[in-house]
Amino acid sequence: MKRLVIAALMLTIIFGIFPSQPKAEAIDPVTIAILTPIAIKAAKIAAPYVIRGLISGGKGMLLMGGNILEILLLPWGALQCTVGVPFGMFGHGMSNVIQGGIAPFKLAWNSLLLPIRFFGVGI
Repeated sequence: MKRLVIAALMLTIIFGIFPSQPKAEAIDPVTIAILTPIAIKAAKIAAPYVIRGLISGGKGMLLMGGNILEILLLPWGALQCTVGVPFGMFGHGMSNVIQGGIAPFKLAWNSLLLPIRFFGVGI
């Protein structure tokens, strides 16, 4: 048992000092010069789709920001329900508490849909 522990410790030290690293492979500059016009044409073709996906993803992120702000309705509604009762704010407070309680679930739903929205799918 003692030999096994010593052997494992020695192997850990050896592979820790001399880790295997991948070798860097350079791309030939001539290949880059040949493929550049093709890459520019492909980028021009793909640009409208990429822009549409970014716009759709941006809208999804704005929805998530709105959901984060809706979470703040929960403490505001609780304050309205307790302190604002003499002023007739109980109904508005309960509405805010419910909206603030639902907001984290809406945020989770929109965050799950965010990667899909970046593909340009408007859900």
